Amino acid sequence: MKTKKILVALAIIFLIISCKTSPFTGKKTLNAYSNETIFPMAFQQYNEFLAQNTVVKGTAEAQMVQRVGNKIAKAAERYMTALGYPNYLDEYKWEYNLVQDEAINAFCMPGGKIVVYTGILPVAQDETGLAMILGHELAHALANHGAQRMTAQQGQSIVGAVGGVALGDSRAGQLFNQYYGTASTVGAILPFSRSHESEADEIGTIIAAIAGYDPYEAPKLWERMKAQGSSGTPEILSTHPSPDTRIAALTQIAPRAEAEAKKFGVTTFK
Repeated sequence: MKTKKILVALAIIFLIISCKTSPFTGKKTLNAYSNETIFPMAFQQYNEFLAQNTVVKGTAEAQMVQRVGNKIAKAAERYMTALGYPNYLDEYKWEYNLVQDEAINAFCMPGGKIVVYTGILPVAQDETGLAMILGHELAHALANHGAQRMTAQQGQSIVGAVGGVALGDSRAGQLFNQYYGTASTVGAILPFSRSHESEADEIGTIIAAIAGYDPYEAPKLWERMKAQGSSGTPEILSTHPSPDTRIAALTQIAPRAEAEAKKFGVTTFK
C-alpha cells in the first residue's frame, strides 16, 4: 500500500511540475524539459545527423533553403515579440541545411536546427512552397513540441507503472497491463501528436505570411503532398492528420494568416 501511495504521489507531482503555458494559446501544456536541458541534446543529435548524411552546399537549392530559412526565423522573432515574448528565441541557434535524400521530408530539432531533404523540393515547387514547409517545421520548435512529446511519453510510462502496481495480479491488473499501452497510445499519444501537427500548420502559416509568403499556397502545398500518395493508415492510428483534414484546415487558416501579416505591414505576398 505504501508503494502504491508513493507512485501515485510521484505521478501527481510529475503532472504538476510539467505544466507550462503556451505563448500561442495561453493554455497549459505538459513540458517537463527546460531549454537548457533539451537544446544541447538536440544540437548534438543534429550535428551527428549531418555527419552521417550528405549536406548539399553552394547550389541554388541550398541557397534557397538558407534564404527562406533566414526570412522565416526573422518573421518568427517579430511574431514572438508581438505576442509579448521578446526574448523567447534568445537561446535558439538557427541553422538550415539541405540534405541529399529522396525522402519527402523535412524536420526541425528543438532549438531551431532545420533539415530539408532534397526529395521534398519538387513538391514544394518554389520558394513559397518551401516557406510553408519551413514555417511548419520551425513552428514545432517554437511550440516546444519535441519536449512535450517526450513528456507525454514519460507520463504514459509513469501512469502505466502506477496502474500496474496499484492493480497488482488481479484480473483487472492483467487486463490493464494487456490493453493500457494500445489504449493510451491511440486515445492520448496519437491525438496529442496530431494536435501538434495542426498547431504547427497554423503557427507556421502565420509566420510564413509575416515573412511575405502567400498563405493561400499552404493548402495547395498539401494538395501536392496528397498527390504523392499515403501509407493508407487511418487518421486515428496516425501521428499526422490526413491530407484532406490539413487542406481543409489550412484553407480556413489562410485568411487569418493574411490578416495577421497585415498587422506587420505585409500587404503583398510572393
